Parts: sequence; C-alpha cells; structure tokens
Amino acid sequence: MEEDFGSEPIDRSKILKVMPLRCLAPVFPAPPGMSSASHPQASSPFVCVPPSGPFPPGLAPIYSFLVSNDSQRASQRSFGFDNAIPSPVPLNAVRTPSTANGNTRVGRGSRSQAEDGVSDDDGYSDSMDQSGQFVSGFNNASGSGRRMCKSKKQRGTERVNSSEFDEEGFVNSFLLSFNLIRDTFQKATGDKDLVQRILLVYNLLCRKLTQYEEAKETIPGSAKRPDLRAGNLLMSKEIRTNKSKKIGHVPGVEVGDIFFFRMELCLVGLHAQSMGGIDYMSVKVSADEDPVAVSIVSSGGYEDEGNDGDILIYTGQGGVQRRDGLMFDQKLERGNLALEKSRQRGNEVRVIRGLKDFQNPKGKIYIYDGLYKIEDTWAEKNKTGCNIFKYKLVRLPGQPEAFTLRKSIQQWIDGVTTRVGIILPDLTSGSERLPVSLVNDVNDEKGPDYFTYIPAPKYIRPYLLSKPSLGCRCLGGCQKGDINCPCIVKNDGYLPYSSLGVLLSYPALVHECGTTCACPPNCRNRMTQAGLKVRLEVFKTTNRGWGLRSWHPIRGGGFICEYAGEVIDASKVNELASEYEDNYIFDATRIYQPLEGPQGNPSQSPKAPFPLVINAKREGNVARFMNHSCSPNVYWQPVLRESDNEAYLHIAFFSINHIPPMQELTFDYGMVPPEKAAGRRKKCMCGSSRCRGFFY
Repeated sequence: MEEDFGSEPIDRSKILKVMPLRCLAPVFPAPPGMSSASHPQASSPFVCVPPSGPFPPGLAPIYSFLVSNDSQRASQRSFGFDNAIPSPVPLNAVRTPSTANGNTRVGRGSRSQAEDGVSDDDGYSDSMDQSGQFVSGFNNASGSGRRMCKSKKQRGTERVNSSEFDEEGFVNSFLLSFNLIRDTFQKATGDKDLVQRILLVYNLLCRKLTQYEEAKETIPGSAKRPDLRAGNLLMSKEIRTNKSKKIGHVPGVEVGDIFFFRMELCLVGLHAQSMGGIDYMSVKVSADEDPVAVSIVSSGGYEDEGNDGDILIYTGQGGVQRRDGLMFDQKLERGNLALEKSRQRGNEVRVIRGLKDFQNPKGKIYIYDGLYKIEDTWAEKNKTGCNIFKYKLVRLPGQPEAFTLRKSIQQWIDGVTTRVGIILPDLTSGSERLPVSLVNDVNDEKGPDYFTYIPAPKYIRPYLLSKPSLGCRCLGGCQKGDINCPCIVKNDGYLPYSSLGVLLSYPALVHECGTTCACPPNCRNRMTQAGLKVRLEVFKTTNRGWGLRSWHPIRGGGFICEYAGEVIDASKVNELASEYEDNYIFDATRIYQPLEGPQGNPSQSPKAPFPLVINAKREGNVARFMNHSCSPNVYWQPVLRESDNEAYLHIAFFSINHIPPMQELTFDYGMVPPEKAAGRRKKCMCGSSRCRGFFY
C-alpha cells in the first residue's frame, strides 16, 4: 500500500521492515595512559553520554531520604533502591563485533577476544532478573550530589538532571565508608575478607549505576552495561586485588565460590579478561618469552564438552563463519598458543564454569572449579567447516567438589539419585512450597527433638496501630513509581524487592502488602509471603547440633526464609529463657552487629519497631536450625504487614554475599546487656577468624 506523505509516495510495507540501528555494547576500558595497541588484551574506551531530558514517563528519580530526627541515624546507613526500566533491545541479543584483518566476525562456534556479553556463551543477561530488568541501584545520602529532599509523593515522579549527580563524589564517599581506599591496595595480594568486601561494594555500586543509566534518555537499540562501568570505576581507583597474574589458585578465592558477573572475576583477579575466554601471561624462556594460560571460562555456549566433572574438552578462540558465508580458521596465536604452551610446560590452569541460573533462565552463574592440566590438543573441523583447536583439560585430584557437586544436587532434585544420609525427604509435610530435607550423614541420630512445623509466626494478638492503615488497590500488583499506591509511599516511593527476591535496600523497616490490599499473591511487594525460593536441608553438623544449608546457590541480598514460632511477651523472655532454650528464641531487642560498610557503627544495628520475641521451641520452621556465627553470611530484616488497625511484624532472612550450594547458613544471634548476661554465655564454635569466643 502506498500513501502520499508530503511530495513523495512512501511504501509503508518497506517502513515496517526497517530495523533500528544497534549500538555497540560498551567494553571495559584500558587503564589510563595505556593504549590498546601496546597491550593487546586491553579493551576500547568506554563511551558514556550524559543524560538529558525529557525523560521517559514513569521514570523514578533519585532523591535522598527525608527522615525524622528519630530515624535519621538508621536512614543514614540505608540505601533506597528502585527498579530500572527495561532496555528497548534485549541485551543478550546485542553483539560487539571484533575484527581480524579488517573483517568483522560475528559468527558462532569459537571464542573471540570480545565474547563476554556479546554471544550465547556469556550474554549480559546473567545480570538481569526474570522480567528482563536490571537489579537497580541504591540511594545514599552521603556523596550523592546536589539533591533536594522531597515528600514521599514527590519522590518517584520528578526527574533528575544529569548535573545533580556527582558520580565522582558519590563513589569516593561510598568507597571510604567501606574502608576501600587507594592506599589499602598498594601492597594488597588478597584474602577472603578483602575479596568479599570488594564483591559487596561492586554489586551495590553496579545497582546504583544501573539506576543512574536508566535515568538517561533512552536511545533505541543501545545496550547499557552498568556492570562494566562499575568495574571501570573501581579499577580506575585501584579498588581490586590480586592484580598480578599468577599460575595456580588466587588468594582469597576458594574452589566452589560463585559469581554472577564476569566483572567480579576481574576485580578479584580470578580471570582478568572481562570479555575473552582465555586469560594468559608471558613467561621468560631463555632469551624469548612464551605466553602461558592462567585461566579459562567455559560457559557452555560453544562446542565445549563439559558434562564430565573431571574432564573438560575446551574449544579455542577465533575461526568463525561470517554472515556472508566466508569462513576463517583458528590460528595458533594469542590464547590458543598460550594453551598449547601450557600443555608443553605442564602448568596448571584455573577453570571457571558458567551454568544457567535456575532462578533466571537468561542468566549465568560462574563457579570456580579449581585447577586443571592440559593433557592433549588437536585440530578438527567444527559444524560450520572451520578448522578449530580442541584442548583436553583434566582436573587435578584432591580439590573440593564444585561443578560435580552441582551435578549431584541436580540429580537429587530430579530424583535421579538419592541424597546420602537422608532421613526425611520433607520435614515440613508440605507446609512449604519447596520441600526441606532432613539429613544426617555424620552419626546415627534420627532427627531433632519433636516440634510442630509452622511456616509463619503465630500471634496471640497483633500490634495495634494508632490509625487505620490503608491497603493498596493494585489489582495487577504494586508497580514502581505509583504514587497512588500507599504501600509504595510507605517504602519511600520504592518497591523494596527485585523480581528475583533480592532486597534492594537496607531500610530500617520494609512495609509489605497486608491482608486488606487488593494486589495478588504474586505481587512483588509480598516477596517474603510467597514461601521458600531455594531448596533447603536441615543437616547434622559435627559439633553444633543441627544446621541449615541450601542445595541452590543464593545471590547476595536473596530472600531465604523468615523466622516462625510463637510470638511471646518480650517482658517474659528472661524467665522463659531456661525453659525454651535461647537457641530457639529470636529476640529483636538484642544488640546486633551491623553489616560491614556504610551501615556504620554498632549503635546503628538493625532495630525492630516493636519488641518482638519469637519462641520456636515447640512450633517453628527451618529458621530455628540456623546456627550462630561471628562472621555470618545471613542477616535479618524486619518486615511489617499492616491490616486496618493491626500490624504484624515478621523477621526475614537475606544473604549478605553470594552463598554457594551446601554452605551452612548462619546469622549473628546478637548480644544482651551485661546485666542480663549472667549464666547465658555459651562457647562459640563458629570457627571464623573473627570469632568472639562466645555467644548468648
């Protein structure tokens, strides 16, 4: 059909076929003063266009919290998060072409220098949630630039001008709050504590930059990479560790550790290539230098054969079929040559395996699978007819399970094999949406003392509100930026969770939708009400009774469970302590150490708005089996659900950092005032480097 438009007819069918121009995905920049030409592994500069209006409708701005004097200290350690606007182009569909001899390579079947985030092997979708949105950034009053405090209804609706965000000032203030300054890293070679701090800072900063990037005017076909930008900011300030490449294990990183971004591997020195699958270094051999491989990433998107837990058949880099039909063979150079030289020298190579994220089908989880040696190499033709190199890597014996453990767990879940030592396949008797196994592979004990399983706390009477609480009328679920939603307003204009169940802030209190709200059960503001999201098991420990751990990996900030039991009068907790045993009592009135970093000093530790005490001795859920640790990997968050004049306080547990499968879940039981401590001190067996030696 043709139609006059101005002076020339236009064929509308042709217009419908016009595709938007896709921008190149930004890549990791070379360090200052270092060119890509002199360093072939360095990447192109990052191009960042400042935001300008008008902004898309419904976009949530970034404002500091407006707090009262009573809550000011708590909010100073809080981060307000918001969900980002989805990219107009699926990010896992955007490819960054690399060139060889002037020819653009865009095909599959081999590894290129820029494979990360641009191919099926490792798309940026590993950092997106199930709705295709990025996990968003956080709000912090410190160093956040020139911002005006707004009312709750104004927050979430007004636009932020690019000049109002002082990125440099914000980053400097943020890093200082984590005690991550340049001088700290002049002689840093890495340890577990430093690695964990860097990863925590990176993930929080990545979320902040995501929110900032999404506040810009949307460019059709562009792909935003806040993960790379966050990595650039940290590395430009030398906030990284294990900077010198080495063969073998990396200090502070353990076999079985998990990662959700390729940039995390770079920051801790596990794999320095933010995009390439083969990382290598030069070694002196007589008068010459040879490249040797130090690490590889195998994500399953190419012709790798990795089902065997101890053997990996790895495909080299280069050699593709172009869209115009031209084919290029792999060459024995760069990473391919490094792998061949490593075979000849017999040096060890670190292997990182990428697997699908069970909670996010588009995402990846990277597992450090330990050290391998290259046993054999050969050349063959791939499916497109290109000549490629194959490398057979064999895992060194005596290392902890990592990839093989994931395979075993999946077989337990699928019912292919049975978990060794299992006593009950589901001790909840169907009370939870996912079964919880009871396991003892240590001794002959048949289970803990009898108790009744309940999935939520049991209130004798609720807390009373001074005025009725308005429920929302969000029939399709609470939506970001909806100023008419009273639940969003109570959360300072933000949805507190991502769609993956990740808590997007550390507020003093999370307000979830209550029984009078019209939103459905799958509303994102009912996250802790939906039950367990990972497979848990109660297991017998060697020296601490029964404990709790997960079959699934848990990302930092992910919801684990809540504490269920009988809500008792807080004034009676001391006289009932001996009867109910402190190990089965959660007391929100205790003094709890804050999370590391911006949360500040112990006086700013988490506080519940009511003196909540829960006894799980006779009735409880899986949380009653969570042991104490002076270096916990889980923290608790008060969650309030209101209904008319009544309020119900819940205690929800979230992970601090990424937690690998089968790692025990622990939290800090807290401290009691000295006048109440007599006779209640117990010897701590957590075994951490920060162990206080006792707990209450």
